[in-house]
Amino acid sequence: MRSLKQTDILTGSIPKQLLLFFLPIWFGTLFQQLYNTADTLIVGNFVGTNALAAVGATGAFVNLLVGLFVGLCSGAGVVIAQSWGAHDPEAVDRQVHTALVLSVGLGALLTVLGFASATPMMRLMGTPEEILADSALYLRIYSLGMIPQMLYNMGTNILRAIGDSKRPLYFLIAASLVNIVLDVVFIAVFGWGVAGAALATVLSQVASAVLTLRCIAGSEGTPWHIRAEKLRLHTEVLAAICMIGIPAAAQSAMYNVSNMLIQSSMNSFGTSTIAAWGVYGKIDFVFWMTINSLGIAITTFAGQNFGARQYDRVRNGVRVCMAMAAGVTLVISVVFYNAAEPLFRLFSQDDAVIAVGVGMMHVLTPVYITYISIEVLSGALRGCGDVRVPTLITVFFVCGLRVLWLTLMVPRYHTIATVELSYPLTWTLASLLFILYYKRGGWLNRCKAAKGLE
Repeated sequence: MRSLKQTDILTGSIPKQLLLFFLPIWFGTLFQQLYNTADTLIVGNFVGTNALAAVGATGAFVNLLVGLFVGLCSGAGVVIAQSWGAHDPEAVDRQVHTALVLSVGLGALLTVLGFASATPMMRLMGTPEEILADSALYLRIYSLGMIPQMLYNMGTNILRAIGDSKRPLYFLIAASLVNIVLDVVFIAVFGWGVAGAALATVLSQVASAVLTLRCIAGSEGTPWHIRAEKLRLHTEVLAAICMIGIPAAAQSAMYNVSNMLIQSSMNSFGTSTIAAWGVYGKIDFVFWMTINSLGIAITTFAGQNFGARQYDRVRNGVRVCMAMAAGVTLVISVVFYNAAEPLFRLFSQDDAVIAVGVGMMHVLTPVYITYISIEVLSGALRGCGDVRVPTLITVFFVCGLRVLWLTLMVPRYHTIATVELSYPLTWTLASLLFILYYKRGGWLNRCKAAKGLE
């Protein structure tokens, strides 16, 4: 029942297996980002700067809503990976069915929350009046796709936990193509503007969810095969998912709250800056999807090998993953710094937007390297079941310190660069703390004791 692809995580060459697992995740995340990037490209070129700013202004709040659930998804992924590594198919079966029920319930809750809070939240973030209505409209329509989005994310975590990172990629490619075609039809042909961009994204999310669920439901003879009569919440499984997932969700929430404050700070500089920050987020995402994909890869790698009691292999995997992250980050930083203007011109022909955006790129791209330890080390620790201390480091020394900086320094030195400096300052301090904890924190022994392992 266990295929060679799945056991290679436990026995194959570490660099090769991390790379083979990472690449489908990376490409999958790339195509997922095409949902919003297609919106941005087509809105920016066919509708205008105000519509571009309206879509960009919703990003921080959307990420807050989705990030809460993605944190819980990561908890499900960890417990499934550990059970799969420990050769416990009965546990995997209970975990998969519990996770899918959880995704439907929370997806429904997020739909209601996003729809009801669209206008108040956009006002709270200081969205300018000229784009407020379009921002709220985009957010309300986007919220209608929360259940399929949650089902896709949970299904993806299930497949990746057992070592399959390829099929989620195929599903996202198909969904992204649907999104791009619908963007062109709804915006360029029908002229539906911001509403068309949001509707295209929702229908794409439905497509990715259908494909993922069909894959899992069709996996007869495997522990992750869905059967309707087994779809219920198992209390002990839900507790295990929440033990890892809630701190991860809280960490994600704090990240996104701080990013909402950054968005609010950027809003104070006017429409051109809002549009530039939205475009920068689309370009910047290449870095984030790369580092996050490595974090997902090391989480699954560490989870399966921890479940199989291969602790030296966990540590060796972390070293390899850190080297990969450093190398790719340096390449991205150099390319982005030198190609800032042509990259921005892909999204907008507004010279004011481009000038502001290039300045943003030149401040932030050289300091990407200060972040990588946070993602790789927290992923490895989470894969082994250690979430408390990593969450505290992130909450207090990334998010909390960032909020303090934005509250105290930005009003005093009201420049875009002051807002941006909140990133490298907090990344550097948190990275140092993560390295110290990983080296001397005794986390592995506590994880083994918690699981009753030798």
